[in-house]
Amino acid sequence: MIIAIVLMIAAVAFLCWLLFTLATYALPLFVGILTGQWAYGLGAGVLGAPLVGLIAAAATFFGAQLLLVTVRSPLVRAAVALLFVVPAAIAGFSAAHGLARIGVPSEIWRDIFGVVGAMAVGCAAWIRLTSAGALSAETVRKPMHISAAPN
Repeated sequence: MIIAIVLMIAAVAFLCWLLFTLATYALPLFVGILTGQWAYGLGAGVLGAPLVGLIAAAATFFGAQLLLVTVRSPLVRAAVALLFVVPAAIAGFSAAHGLARIGVPSEIWRDIFGVVGAMAVGCAAWIRLTSAGALSAETVRKPMHISAAPN
């Protein structure tokens, strides 16, 4: 029984980590799914539509990462980060609200748990995006100084 409780706690911790990690990438997933559906509607077929969606999702992700690294304006970087944070917060709301629906009978408390989950996941996505972008931007902006000091 104790082993089952420990394993359940580990499973819940893993799922929380997975939620916080994957929610950051909700925007490229959304873009990929919508583009794949659009391509399928235009006749791209069963094999072509997922390929188009995958290319669109990758272009969204890598384009945003490139902008976060190369753009120096904090306003533009914040706007790019917000494009990723808002879908992550929506995913956090949906996950927390869905989990609260299992054990909380009051609709008001479910909404409160959903808002808290949205804020937690949104803040985690913001920190993940801005800290990674700031670190990369600092390494891009600093010129490399090579000195030939005698040993």
